[in-house]
Amino acid sequence: MTIRVPVPPGPTHNTHAPRHKSEVWTIDFREAAPRLANATMYNSDPLTSMFGGLAVGVPGELRALSEAHARWGSGNVSWARLVRPSARLAEGWTVDPELGLRIQMFESLMLHHPDWTPTFAPNGTLLRVGDPIARHAYAQTLHAIADQGADAFYTGWIADALVDKIARTGGVLDHADLAGYEVKVRKALKGTYLGRNVYTTSAPASGPVLLQMLNLMERYEGLKEEGRTGLNVHRSVEAIKFGFAARTRIADPSFLSASEQRTIDDIPTKPLAALLSLNLTDDRTHDAAYYNPEYSVLEDHGTSHISVVDGDGMAVSITSSVNFVFAGFVLDKVTGVILDNSMNDFSLPGVADGWGVYASPYNYPAPHKRPLSSMAPLIMEHPDGSFYLAIGGAGGSRIFPAVFQTILNLDWGFDARAAVEFGRVHDQLAGVVDVDAFYPPALVGELRGRGHNVSVSGMDEIKAAVNLVTRRAEDGRIFAASDSRKNGMAAGY
Repeated sequence: MTIRVPVPPGPTHNTHAPRHKSEVWTIDFREAAPRLANATMYNSDPLTSMFGGLAVGVPGELRALSEAHARWGSGNVSWARLVRPSARLAEGWTVDPELGLRIQMFESLMLHHPDWTPTFAPNGTLLRVGDPIARHAYAQTLHAIADQGADAFYTGWIADALVDKIARTGGVLDHADLAGYEVKVRKALKGTYLGRNVYTTSAPASGPVLLQMLNLMERYEGLKEEGRTGLNVHRSVEAIKFGFAARTRIADPSFLSASEQRTIDDIPTKPLAALLSLNLTDDRTHDAAYYNPEYSVLEDHGTSHISVVDGDGMAVSITSSVNFVFAGFVLDKVTGVILDNSMNDFSLPGVADGWGVYASPYNYPAPHKRPLSSMAPLIMEHPDGSFYLAIGGAGGSRIFPAVFQTILNLDWGFDARAAVEFGRVHDQLAGVVDVDAFYPPALVGELRGRGHNVSVSGMDEIKAAVNLVTRRAEDGRIFAASDSRKNGMAAGY
């Protein structure tokens, strides 16, 4: 989570100073490994890192929301007032298109699992779009959290039920793990891009990688004026490939040596971008080894993102995830909570991914360690320091490349909706550039002409979903867009 808090400016005699001041913070609420985790815990059965209780990491989102409310919430809006609408919604609503699609995708789980069937396939029939649905146990849990605060989730009857369910499905997460979880509040990682201040999350999220990619593109003169040309699209793909190589070095800083930490600290810097730019070639691309990655890239799909700004210029960019669409298929019937499978975001020693690339020791499981993440919630300011953009996305390893391309789209003259909806390219050093089916054919041809192995994807595939809110400098008008790829919706109040 990245949060921009406006600060009233004091007197200044510096006419070149920004007219607007702010503080930007991040709250790291990444899931943590249980205290009994270890590097070899999945060696006998790697699938247990994806499915079942052993895949569950200690969840942190409620702690983060509570921390944000305590630090920056309005004194006129209580915690209970914020949480209660979600509890009431869980008591009954109608199936929306996105949920309807996902229920159909997981037909076997919904029809044949006693924990899932009563909610998602009552009477033995899958729910469809427009059907009524209710999660009464989950509503009860949310009402308790509204009344008692976030502590209600981490202690008491809710924690008892969760720990029991995790143990019965093969997990090791216990009461001490839940009670001991703490968020990490830090000043945001800061960079600049084309004269604007950029703020994002630090490791183990992918904010440093996104900053590196922007730093690389910034070095091309006339980038904004030239717009989306075949050459600039090629350059953006090359920046993405260097970004994925950098991402392979990201890990929980608490578990790194001093030299490994310095490597992460260098990733978002201008000097490193200057060095990498010497290897950028306008006439051709290269194989994966050229970009010097160190290990594989992990996928996750059960992610959501929200970008919001208020009338005072306070902005929040928050990404949260249970990892897979329905996480590790563990639903606790007592609390109604669907438990995450974020332990799968760790690397597994000796286990290659689908591309035959072996994992890195930087990201092995360890007690209380937080796994690598593709999340990169970002806030950007105009050169005068006023709010410009809050942006982020969902979609596993596609998150930060999608956010990156959307930022480029804005600078290439697209409005908010067009910037989000335009087709995208994706290359995670797997030997292929994945291109949306509606991407301009002329640009696809130019990529192929520079040696990219392009694969055009079907229109019906759900990939990264970006949403943003932006404020125009000249008149202060606010625009927002949420990706139709995941049935997103922008709203104002």
